[in-house]
Amino acid sequence: MIDLYTWTTPNGRKVSILLEELGVPYTAHAIDIGKDEQFAPDFLKIAPNNRIPAIVDQETGIHLMETGAIMLYLANKYNKFQAEGDEYWRMVEWLMWQMGGLGPMLGQMHHFVKYNPGKSEYSEERYTKEGRRLYKVLNTRLEGRDYVAGEGKGIYTIADMAMWPWISRHDFQKIDLADFPNVKAWYERLLERPALQRGYHVPKHTGEIPGA
Repeated sequence: MIDLYTWTTPNGRKVSILLEELGVPYTAHAIDIGKDEQFAPDFLKIAPNNRIPAIVDQETGIHLMETGAIMLYLANKYNKFQAEGDEYWRMVEWLMWQMGGLGPMLGQMHHFVKYNPGKSEYSEERYTKEGRRLYKVLNTRLEGRDYVAGEGKGIYTIADMAMWPWISRHDFQKIDLADFPNVKAWYERLLERPALQRGYHVPKHTGEIPGA
């Protein structure tokens, strides 16, 4: 049994999507970051950085924070949704690209473009430009591919699951997916997956999943 401590953010949804795709038993615990519940002493014991998501594996006693570590742990434990051979490292490469670039930069777009428009023209321009550059990188990677890692057309891995929730907030970023047709096709392809749809609505339903 996995205990998942999470909230309705792109980072939180990465792990709930993976758990739904794995089909393993887990319990979701809502950590309402709008009420600063991530700073509660009990949560700090699990996630020293006071950020969601975090997990506790009741079978092993292992607890982990940071989505990249959590996703690699779960993929390895259940031996699913990971590439093999040299392509394993291609998967890790794109997972790290998401963690180091796509997620943080799109998060800044949310902060300045969605929630604080007009407060810093420089910041809005900077992060919008970088966000669009990253969309272009992903669009190029997906040329002739169904997924970001794996041979041939690629295979569905944790790298895709890590990126998709950030792209699902394209409206926050004022991004028209039609400008990035390969990303749009990939987004729609993943959106058809029932497990992904279920994972999106953990720990609670916040509205319909944005379409492309």
